[in-house]
Amino acid sequence: MSIRRILATTDHRPWPLPQSGWSYYQEWNDALFLHWRVDAVQLRTLLPKGFELDLIDGDAWVSVVAFTMERIRPRWLPAFPPISDFHELNVRTYVRSDDKPGVYFLSIEASSKVACGIARRLSILPYRYARIARANGTFRSVNPNTQDRMELSYVLSDRPVTKSPLDRWLTERYALYQDSGTALQRYDTHHVEWPFQEVELTKLDLDHDRMNGLLQGLPEVVHFSPGVAVLAWNPRMT
Repeated sequence: MSIRRILATTDHRPWPLPQSGWSYYQEWNDALFLHWRVDAVQLRTLLPKGFELDLIDGDAWVSVVAFTMERIRPRWLPAFPPISDFHELNVRTYVRSDDKPGVYFLSIEASSKVACGIARRLSILPYRYARIARANGTFRSVNPNTQDRMELSYVLSDRPVTKSPLDRWLTERYALYQDSGTALQRYDTHHVEWPFQEVELTKLDLDHDRMNGLLQGLPEVVHFSPGVAVLAWNPRMT
């Protein structure tokens, strides 16, 4: 899909596109979303001051998202696969600021040491290196420093998916929030609505020190998407 067509597809967005030009292009491909309903009081202890938890029907959620980042690049430069392509595993929750709902990353791990270093220099997003491998419906991540790990298997089908309001609430997010230590920052993003494919989770082994006790049992909701092309803007203070 062309960038012009992506920018022209906005009916699904909760607020208009930023007036300034976008800064980065990237693709979030073969994305597996695992969603847990969690204790809001416990979750708030993991958030910096200044963020309001975004709730649906009074419930807080945390999601683990495993996907492959491809073709990430600044607007005026080509992608360079040794840096632009890598696997990623992130743990996120849902917050609001300035009445704009978005996500807050509790953890981000990527399979490229170089990409992690560049991301930490260019942003305040909490990237860490992990050994990640995926193939044939499997995804495995191990952080060599913390020993946080996740191993999962899944099976896809071609049956159509009918989205619920909760499905859209969990996935259609167009802002990333982080705390720089001195201010709250928002990264605006844009993509077409996530296309879904039916998925069955057949194995999950998750051991994440920070999330132990928060993510209980199997995820309540699971989504798979072949992916979206994403435009991202430089951060702004909130």
